[in-house]
Amino acid sequence: MTSNDTPRAPHPYVGMWVTADGFIRQELLPNGRYDEARGTRQSAYTGRYTVTGNHIDYVDDTGFTATGDIRDGVLFHEHLVLYHEGDERPRQGGIRSRG
Repeated sequence: MTSNDTPRAPHPYVGMWVTADGFIRQELLPNGRYDEARGTRQSAYTGRYTVTGNHIDYVDDTGFTATGDIRDGVLFHEHLVLYHEGDERPRQGGIRSRG
C-alpha cells in the first residue's frame, strides 16, 4: 500500500447541518455533493459544493448558485443559519443575527 492508497479523513465540514428548528437539513457528502431536505420534502435541493477555506460555493442540479461561510463552527448559507448536527447551541438559544 502506498501513501496514495491511504484513505483521507473527511473534511470537517462534511456531515449534516440543520437549522435550529430542524426544518432545513443540509447534508454535505464527502464526494462533493449535497442533499438538502426541507420539512417533509426529502432531497428538495441537490447539487455539488466546493470548499475554499471557510467559504462554500454551491451549484444545484438546475444550475442555481449559492454561497455559504463557516464562522465559529456555524454555517451561514445565504439567509440560513445552520449548525453541525450534534451542536448544542441551537438548544441554548442559537446564534443571533450579527446585524
